[in-house]
Amino acid sequence: MACSQTLAGIQKDCAASMGGIVEVLLANKADVASITVTSSKVTAITMETGKKFYRYQFRPGTSSMSSNWQVNQENGVAYVQTDLLMVFNRMETTKRVEVVAMAQGELVAIVKDANGLYWLLGESEPLVLSAGDGLTGTARTDRNGYSVTLQDNFSELPHEILTGTGGVDIDALAA
Repeated sequence: MACSQTLAGIQKDCAASMGGIVEVLLANKADVASITVTSSKVTAITMETGKKFYRYQFRPGTSSMSSNWQVNQENGVAYVQTDLLMVFNRMETTKRVEVVAMAQGELVAIVKDANGLYWLLGESEPLVLSAGDGLTGTARTDRNGYSVTLQDNFSELPHEILTGTGGVDIDALAA
C-alpha cells in the first residue's frame, strides 16, 4: 500500500519574519470546554463558565517555542514535541508561586509569536513541565530569575489560531 499525500508546494516568502515570542496565555486543561479546528486552524476556543486564560509576559529575546518531530521508523511512530521556554527575570515570591503552579499543572497555552500570530499548545494532551530553574547569577550583569519549559506532545505541528472576524477573540479569553 502506498502512503501518498496531497502536496501543494510552498512558494518563496518575501515577507519579513521575526523570531521569538511576545506573550503566553495559560489555562488549566480542565477549564477548556472545547476547541474547534477548521481547515487546520483553531477557529473557536470555549471555556468552562467563569474560567479564563492568564497572561505571562517577558523581556524580548528571552523566550521561545520550538517544535521537533520525534520519529521511530521501525515502530511506525511519529509525533511532534513542542517545547515552550518562558524566562522570567528577577526571583521574587509572586513569580515563584506561579512557577510552582506551572510545574504542578496540566495546562493549555496560547502563544503569541513576534510576527503577531497565535499558536495553540496542549490541544490533545496537557502541557507539562519538562525543565526549569531558578538562578541568582554570579556577576552583577547576570540574569536573576526563573525559567520554565512546558512540553506538548501532539500528532501534528501546533495549530495556528485564527483571530479577527470569524476567529477567536483572544482578549475575551484572558483575565
